[in-house]
Amino acid sequence: MVVVAGSSPSTPGCDCLAHRFGNAADRPERRPRYGSDLSDAEWALVRDLLPVPGWLAGRGGRPEGYCHRQMIDAVRYLVDNGQCRCLSY
Repeated sequence: MVVVAGSSPSTPGCDCLAHRFGNAADRPERRPRYGSDLSDAEWALVRDLLPVPGWLAGRGGRPEGYCHRQMIDAVRYLVDNGQCRCLSY
């Protein structure tokens, strides 16, 4: 069992596995852009439900290159894009 805690000093705004151990550590800090983006409290709940990647558990594979939180934010935006406050003017 792999237990991961803490956040990377280079990306204090996101503590997903891709930022802490994967290839996303060199990307800038995450900034909320839309009303559908996860709050920090929502992310704390969702983060614990995500499976541990195979490469981190020693089963091989490549480290993730994309932030898990940003991927979930993108899905939420696509599902919830009918709101006027999310449109750019």
